[in-house]
Amino acid sequence: MAFVPLIRSAARSRQSPLKVFSSAASPRIAPSPRRCAPAITSVPSASFTSSAVRPSGQYDEETFDEFTARFEKEFDKVDDVFDLQRNLNNSFCYDLVPSTTVIVAALRACRRVNDFPTAVRIFEGIKTKVENIGQYEQYLEELEPIRKELGVELRETLYPDLMRRGDRKF
Repeated sequence: MAFVPLIRSAARSRQSPLKVFSSAASPRIAPSPRRCAPAITSVPSASFTSSAVRPSGQYDEETFDEFTARFEKEFDKVDDVFDLQRNLNNSFCYDLVPSTTVIVAALRACRRVNDFPTAVRIFEGIKTKVENIGQYEQYLEELEPIRKELGVELRETLYPDLMRRGDRKF
């Protein structure tokens, strides 16, 4: 409790509390040359970074046809669920809806790795990406043969009670 009067006097003082504590805590000692830390004379000008610097003009714009061809080839090389879902994430992250040929390649990759839930989710992704219900219905019409061939059902047919409760985008 010896500190209570010191704290009270610091709070009531017109000086800065740091000056009160520093003057009361220890007497002033003049620094000697051997007590001082060595001064830093220069700092290297190059700063540390963990990322590589790349020139911004190195990459060209990708056309829709190049995008389609690239992802068809990627889905043809899929051999496990991780690659499948990574490629789906990459193809759906752009501001466009993947073409039906990319969707067909993705559905065939789902069948190859035996991943039925991801095949159903592909159609949910399409429904989210399109602008209106008409476009979604056009995708469904065009993809109907591959859906029948692979036995992929839509979420609307698997869970009709969810659709009745209003869990719809459109």
